[in-house]
Order: sequence, then C-alpha cells, then structure tokens
Amino acid sequence: MSDFKKLRGISIQSLNSNPDTAVDGDVWYVNNTNTTSVNLRLYSSLGSWTAGGALGTARGGLAGAGTNTAALAFGGFSPNGACTESYNGTSWTAGGAMVQGRRYLAGDGTNTSALAFGGNTTANVACTESYNGSAWTAGGAMATARRSLAGAGASNTAALGFGGYTTANVACTESYNGSAWTAGGAMATARRQLAGAGASNTAALAFGGSGAAGYLRCTESYNGSTWTAGGAMGQIIRVHAGAGTNTSALSFGGFVGGNFKANTESYNGTSWTAGGAMVQGRRYLAGAGASNTAALAFGGSDSRTSTESYSNINGFSNFQL
Repeated sequence: MSDFKKLRGISIQSLNSNPDTAVDGDVWYVNNTNTTSVNLRLYSSLGSWTAGGALGTARGGLAGAGTNTAALAFGGFSPNGACTESYNGTSWTAGGAMVQGRRYLAGDGTNTSALAFGGNTTANVACTESYNGSAWTAGGAMATARRSLAGAGASNTAALGFGGYTTANVACTESYNGSAWTAGGAMATARRQLAGAGASNTAALAFGGSGAAGYLRCTESYNGSTWTAGGAMGQIIRVHAGAGTNTSALSFGGFVGGNFKANTESYNGTSWTAGGAMVQGRRYLAGAGASNTAALAFGGSDSRTSTESYSNINGFSNFQL
C-alpha cells in the first residue's frame, strides 16, 4: 500500500479542529475525543452535483423558484406549457396549471409564493401570474413584453425582471410590488438568454447571456435603482441558470460553441470561481436555491426530466475511519 508521505512529501496532520485556512486538496485528521474514531477531512472549494428525482414532464425553456429542497418548476416547452411541479428534495409532484402556458419566461420566489412573468407563446407576452402553493392567479402586466429575460426576488410581492428580447436585446428593468410593475434602472449591457440571482428586487445579479457582440461573461449588480459592473465570469455562457443572492450566486449549465455545458461557477460578490461540473450538460434549464452552496438544476433541452442538487458545505468532505 502506498504511503501518503511518499506520495505528497508530507504526513497527514492530526488536529483537534478544522484549520483556519485551507486550499483545495488539503487533507487532515480531526481527533474525536469522545470515541476511538478519527475523522479524515478533505478540503475542496469545488462543490459537487448529485442526481435527484426526475420531473414528471420533460421540458426546456422553463422557469424555477424556491430552494434545493423546496422548489417549483413551471412553464416551458412541453405538450402542456402551463404545467407546474413542486419538489420536496426527493421527488416532484404536480401542482396547479398556469393560466397562460409559455416558454422562455422568468420566475422568482418560493414554491408557495412564486411569480411567473414574461415569456413567449406564438408571440412575446407581458403577463404575470402569482402562485400560492396550489393555484396561479393573474397579476399586473409588465410594461415591456419580452422573452428570454431573467428574474430575482424571494416572493411574489417583491420581484425584479431584467434583460430579454423583444425584436432586439433589451436592457430594461422592471420591479414588481405584488400588483404592478414599475420601471427601474437600465442595465449597462442589453442582453437576452441571461441568468439572474437575488433575494429581493433591490439586490439582484445579472450574468452571462447573448448581446450585440455575441455571448457574454459580464456581470452586473443591482441596488434597487442602478446597475454596476461586477467581476467577469470565467467563461462566456448563455441559456444557463442561476441561483442564490447578489453576493452568493451560482451559475450552471448553458450553451457555448454548439455544446451543452456542465460548467458551474460561484460568485462571492466580487469574483467568480469554478465549481464542480454537473452530471449532465444542458441548456434552457431552470434553477432554484438560496445561495452558492445549495442549489437545484432541473429540466432543459432537449426534453430533459433530470434533476441535480448542488452542495458545497464549508468545503469539507468528511470520511469516518
């Protein structure tokens, strides 16, 4: 059997607690004084994806809301573009159908307080719908009908819609108060097929997408009135998904150069770093999650039902010896 010291040139340290700092690949023992066992810990900042329960309806171009253990999937390309499904961390169950079936829409909120807005049927739509955990009801229409936009917000009464496509890429932003949309500050870069994250309509993040000059890696952060430039993504990307907040975001999936992507990137409010790759590359997927350490990816082209859950808890992988 190989000796760790011969392989790495160092011995595995025996510590009473996790070190204050660590880098990818560091390994150490944490002594357990209550038993004779020892915990072997490996540090990794990459995080990992694991397979979850399959959607009941295969579809791409859908929207999502909620967390990785309480998510909502709605709309998209399918025989019934109005279908809704709710996830409990293990399996999906059917929910109430949308009033207006559509694809390339945006969403925000939770699985019991969600908002669906924009999208496309045979034409771009401005309609808004609110979900209460069992049924959808019509809300105020957006000022600008558009598809391939992004959204942010933690409920169906405080949402943000931004970017998208009318007959051209748009930079416009709209904020929702539970009944009506109002204009907000325009993005610096007009784009469609972008992703968004954020816990409210006053703290959002926009990243990636397709602009006038091609695919994008630029990031913008919103404070309730204006957008400011953030750190650039590691890779240009479009038709991807996002989760988290404007200071703890995750980007995953997408499409570049004719290829479905499995890439994951994590944002800390300033810069993006690579995360663990998805099990299955996909585009036109949807996402849910409250941070860059716990997210859900589901659906996507072409007619995918698969679900994946992302986890990166403190960067430590524990092995009981």
